Amino acid sequence: MVASPTAPAQTDGQPSMFEGCVGASDVMQAVYRMTRQVAPSSATVLLTGETGTGKELIARALHELSGRATGPFVRVNCGALSESLLESELFGHVKGAFTSAHENRTGRFEAAHGGTVFLDEVNSVSYKLQVKLLRVLQEQEFERVGDSRTIRVDCRVVAATNRDLLDEIEAGRFREDLYYRLNVLPIDLPPLRERVEDVPLLADYFIGRYSEADGRTPPVISPEALKLLMEYAWPGNVRELQNYMERAIVLCEGDKLMPELFPRHVRGLAPARLHRQAVKDPGMLCTELVELGMQRASDEATDMHEQIVSLVERELIKQVLHSCRGVQTKAATRLGINRNTLHKKITDYGLE
Repeated sequence: MVASPTAPAQTDGQPSMFEGCVGASDVMQAVYRMTRQVAPSSATVLLTGETGTGKELIARALHELSGRATGPFVRVNCGALSESLLESELFGHVKGAFTSAHENRTGRFEAAHGGTVFLDEVNSVSYKLQVKLLRVLQEQEFERVGDSRTIRVDCRVVAATNRDLLDEIEAGRFREDLYYRLNVLPIDLPPLRERVEDVPLLADYFIGRYSEADGRTPPVISPEALKLLMEYAWPGNVRELQNYMERAIVLCEGDKLMPELFPRHVRGLAPARLHRQAVKDPGMLCTELVELGMQRASDEATDMHEQIVSLVERELIKQVLHSCRGVQTKAATRLGINRNTLHKKITDYGLE
């Protein structure tokens, strides 16, 4: 079921696949075609899609199918590090640049010279650090933290996000110029619920993978269990399916995977977990916020209006100020209130 991205093969009549990528659906075939088409280029690629859809697998395929395949493939999880740590991770630092900088350190861009750097969760990069990232994309140069010497690199950038960057731009959290610099060659990975026909292929692949790891004969998935998997919405996408298949293999004592080996919500015996990006209706979110506020308040509370409304007002002012770069006159105009009123609210809410 698995083939190397540099030498795609056909197995049991199934179409060619990249290493670790399983799927014969039309939408996945479109992803494979686009990946092969853009791989030889050095242009930046932006991978979009929900968590668990396989963005890193496509990033690796882009590297392996390119002329940079002999160079390094360097992955950076931008969402796992604070701003200061991420800056040092990406660009390196010199000894003495900060308290714990006891020696020089090579950054990930420098380490990826001649190859590919994969920026996962690029939407998590702070606004300040986005400026430095934009410069690397445009000029292929940067300075280590605490150094004035300019370093030039030759590496391809593949970025990934599970957020809509246009929404992030609208919210003032992502630079528009950086978005257009990243979005040269976009590839969107479909969620598993939009390619249900791939579920049997994925299930068979994971059965073989985890059975081999456990040194056992691969069990057969029962028609009843497969029907459940086909009908489930998979909010966690392929990664969620992978976890449940591994669990089923571990718990299976016979030669067949039965429905009871899968979690209750997959079998429809418990409420399905909604995908966190599926709820976008402001009215629904407002209802949930008020309900939560009332639940947390004591029965004797007489300031419910202040508690809940002030919570929303503080967050609104905070986000508008951020989108206006702290310019209070502009923020007051966007909010539709007097500048003196805004200044007082900033003080009251501790937003100085």
